[in-house]
Amino acid sequence: MVLSISGVLLLGVIAYVFFRKDGLRVPHALVCSLFGFYLAGSSIAPHITASGNSIANLLSGLSF
Repeated sequence: MVLSISGVLLLGVIAYVFFRKDGLRVPHALVCSLFGFYLAGSSIAPHITASGNSIANLLSGLSF
């Protein structure tokens, strides 16, 4: 992968700053999309997918 983990980390920090400072606007959403795209191609992607599936299974098992 051409983009290293530090690049993914940088995009994540930029997205966080945009969200906290100004709210989320269209240019900020583009940065967040790039962050998601490059994060999906990183080595941590399977762990994120597994965590998301675990949370979904936990929430689907709850009954009120």
